[in-house]
Order: sequence, then C-alpha cells, then structure tokens
Amino acid sequence: MGIWIGKNRKARRSYGFDEVSLVPGDLTINPNDVNTSCEIGGIKFEVPIMASSMDGVVDVDFAIAMGKLGGVAVLHLEGIATRYDDPKKVIEKIITCDSNESTKAIQDVYSEPIKRELITKRIKEIKAADVPAIASCNPQIAGEFGPIARDAGCDIFIIQSTVISTRHESSEYEALDLTKFCKDMKIPVLLGNCVDYDVALNIMRTGCQGIFVGIGPGTACTSRGVLGIGVPQITATCDCAAARDEYHEESGRYVPIIADGGMATGGDICKAFAAGADSVMLGNAFARAEEAPGKGYHWGMAMPHPSLPRGTRIKVGTAGSLEEILYGPARLDDGTQNLVGALATSMGNLGVRNIRQMQKVNIIVAPSIQTEGKVYQAAQRVGMKK
Repeated sequence: MGIWIGKNRKARRSYGFDEVSLVPGDLTINPNDVNTSCEIGGIKFEVPIMASSMDGVVDVDFAIAMGKLGGVAVLHLEGIATRYDDPKKVIEKIITCDSNESTKAIQDVYSEPIKRELITKRIKEIKAADVPAIASCNPQIAGEFGPIARDAGCDIFIIQSTVISTRHESSEYEALDLTKFCKDMKIPVLLGNCVDYDVALNIMRTGCQGIFVGIGPGTACTSRGVLGIGVPQITATCDCAAARDEYHEESGRYVPIIADGGMATGGDICKAFAAGADSVMLGNAFARAEEAPGKGYHWGMAMPHPSLPRGTRIKVGTAGSLEEILYGPARLDDGTQNLVGALATSMGNLGVRNIRQMQKVNIIVAPSIQTEGKVYQAAQRVGMKK
C-alpha cells in the first residue's frame, strides 16, 4: 500500500474533506422524516454535533444554551472558568489585546492555578439548568480532576489531548492507566485524540465509551505546522470507523467515534458522517455564535502551553445566534448555518434514514468538487468561495 516518495520509502495517500464527494442513489427521503440524533455514553442527543472545549467557544452559559437546543457542549476543566471567579472579565483581556501580544497574553492568563472548588461549582451550575454536564481535561491531571467532576454531577467525562495512546512513557510522572480510570469513574469516559486504526482499536479496549478522531485540523490549531503530525480527516475517520466496527464484532460493544475538527460547513459535516463518524466536534462554527464567550474570537486548547504553544488567536466574527447556526434560518450563503438542516437534507438526498445508514453511503474521490462550475462564486467571493 502507498506510493514511493523516495528510495526504499513509501507513503500512503490520504484524503480531506475537499477531495471527496457523496453520491446519491436510487432513493430519496423527505428530510423531515430522517433521524439525525446520536447516542453517546448512553445519552441520546437530538443534535449529533459537539461544541469544542475551547474557552472562546464554551463557558457555562454556552453549555446550558447548547444543552437546551439538544446538543453537546464540552467545558474545559483547565480553562479560564476553573481558574477565575469572573471568567468573562478575563476573556475580555484576551479578545481586546493587540494581535502581536495575544500569545503572551493568553499564556499569562493561563498561568493562574486551577481551583478545585471552581470545577465543582461550574459542573453544578450546568446541572442546575437541567442539561447534561460534559467536561474534559488532559491525561496528566485526569486522575485528580475526573473524580471531582464526577462527584459534582458530571454526566460524561472526556480525556483529550493532542495525541492519546494506551502506551505512554515518562520519566517525570506516572502515566495514567486508562483502563483502570474508565472502570473507576463509574460514568461514561471518552478518549482522544487519535487518527490510526490500531491506536483506535487499543483505545476502545480500555472500556471507554467514545473516541475522538483528529490531530491538528482545527482552524486555530497549529500542531501540524509546529509538530508536523496529523492525518486528513476523511482518511482518519474511515480508519477509526473500521476499528470501531472491528471492535464491535470482537466484543459486541459499540464505541462511537467523534470526528473532531476541520469542518467549516454543513457539507463537511455530512462527509464526516459518511466517512463513519457517529458525531462531530466543531469549534470555529460555534465561536461565531452570539452566545460564544469569545465574541467572535477563539484560540486552540494547546495555545496556552508555556513554552511551545500550538495554536493562535483567530477572529471569526459573530454570524448569528446558536439556534440559527444549528437550526436556521440561515442568513449566510456559505453553509455555516442551519447545520442540522443541512445534515437532514443531505441524508434525505442520499436516501438514508439515520446516522448509521449515512456511514455507508457511496463516497468518490473528487478533486474538482470545490471548483467545478464555481467561476463566478470565486470571482465574486460568495457562497463556497468566500
């Protein structure tokens, strides 16, 4: 498998969203008759889209708003909300600073220690609104923060880092035993991120109830540039979906996969599901919501690293309400609003009734899919060519 890239060295070809297209068959269905819901950790969500745990995207108020609309928003337990009593005031400092100083400003803000009592407080604030509370942190501190979040009422706990594996070595600290952690938490645990079939299969064997797929595709993430790692999302999702199906056959247990990052439009989301995703995670799309704490700005989770930041503060602007982004009516012509409606319409055109069927639609390699017939859109910078 693969093509020669040099003497004695082969590389496998991989594909991203812009390189493939979905092919309708001999059946079409009324979009109002399809089911776009998903189930993660035993909880059914009407919206199969997660809001990424970035401080410019999700705070307590956003998590509540997303939950009320049937979706999932993940609160980052290493974020501003658990470091400061008044996170809104601190975020204001980040979004108003000069762009040349944004990296330093963010690093300074995140140097404030995390407060255990604020973890408890934030989880309880979300639960008080009668919506699911989902929280995340990195593996190094999950052993400490996981039980705190669980005891506060967290419904789903996520361990998420740039790259996760079941075999981690360190001379500085004891690696987290993921299998033991998943068992001891007593609530659903999701793990990420990965892009490889074998890694995904091993992660599922820990007993987790979901995995995240994607390394470096986020709009604010610079891991691919800084570290040179990553796999385009269509190929990564297909590979990990194959691992999910293999594990399901092996164990009888179905572990959902969440495509995380790289999706800018409804079309991208549809392709992610067609590649095998059970859910998707977005940051940029929700950073544009009126309810987002970043007010049109966001920055990657890895950006606050004190010595090697792997993100940048970007301005995406505010495009509309969270409800408009999820359900419409769309006020923009670029596919970034009414994402649930776009998914339902695509499913109807493809003749599938639910997400499981969507994972089996015909996909073709289509390098001209973004340019064919789009001369005027490109010239006028409208629609797909904004």
